Amino acid sequence: MTTAAIIVAAGRGTRAGGAVPKQWQSLAGQPVLAHTLAAFAGMRRVLVIHPDDRAQAEGLGADVQIVAGGASRTQSVRNALEALVGSGVSRVLIHDGARPLVNAGLIARMSAALDHGPAAAPALAVTDALWRGTEGTVAGTQSRDGLWRAQTPQAFHFDAILAAHRAHPQEAADDVEVARAAGLPVTIVPGSDDNLKLTFPGDFARAEAILKGRRMEIRLGNGFDVHAFTAGDHVWLCGVKVPHDKALLGHSDADVGMHALTDAIYGALAMGDIGRHFPPSDPQWKGAESHIFLRHAIETAREMGFRLMNCDVTMICERPKIGPHAEAMRACLATIMGVELARVSVKATTSERLGFTGREEGIAALATATLVQA
Repeated sequence: MTTAAIIVAAGRGTRAGGAVPKQWQSLAGQPVLAHTLAAFAGMRRVLVIHPDDRAQAEGLGADVQIVAGGASRTQSVRNALEALVGSGVSRVLIHDGARPLVNAGLIARMSAALDHGPAAAPALAVTDALWRGTEGTVAGTQSRDGLWRAQTPQAFHFDAILAAHRAHPQEAADDVEVARAAGLPVTIVPGSDDNLKLTFPGDFARAEAILKGRRMEIRLGNGFDVHAFTAGDHVWLCGVKVPHDKALLGHSDADVGMHALTDAIYGALAMGDIGRHFPPSDPQWKGAESHIFLRHAIETAREMGFRLMNCDVTMICERPKIGPHAEAMRACLATIMGVELARVSVKATTSERLGFTGREEGIAALATATLVQA
């Protein structure tokens, strides 16, 4: 399951004022789009731009796929969807480039909503009284019951929203309108007050104030695990089956590297260790594959509004040799956690023939994980 984020930024944004379109104006010392793209770090990203803005987009230095937008927002989104055909993407989050304050918690909620339906969108219930006006005077009132303020990112199963766009050539207010026209049910997910869309000059001052008020929280966790050797012909290490003349002894599959990393993430969250969440006394975890534990840990982190900045796993053993398998291990861990490969390190060392690892009685692993809250 691969998720891509489509960042729509092909408009001119004239209501915001300024010498350049709003997505290229400075916010806290960086272009608005730099903040927006950073919110989706670790995810495949497609940036939809006006053809005249390619040099500026490339100058952001971000690892993104750049797609030229169309004459309307709907066409711009359709161009991005078509660019992803055949890429293996199964889910997509479609987000306004002018919403730079979207946070990791909202992104996680949108992704999770797709486990239960083909489409979801964030929104805030309307709480203010509503008037209808004529020539600057109040002409009547409007009930606010059942009314919502729409936000992005709007989330969809890729094939469903692609088919919906192909069947809806005309312009639409947003992708929810396109989805509903195709008969897709759209789940409402609670949005965020901070997730404002920069539209008028005053919105920039408000966004600056929100950014200044945010406290960047960084969490660091360590994990350590040991498993003894037993009879067998392979060991599981960081999700990779490594041939060996012994196996590792444990209640689950005894993946010592993945266990250490899982404990590091739980530690960063101050949520104990694997045993707390998956007690060895519970028979259902007998022989369980360790990716279950790691996936639970990283999903818990996302639910709490954190994202993984980097992790480092060190295995301590004389044999088997880790080097030939290290890249496969990195790739496996990155896939399980849904992060970029560059955020995952796997390496090994020996204990110079000292201690139980030196006597080849087992393997130890040490892991560190850094989590950042958006």
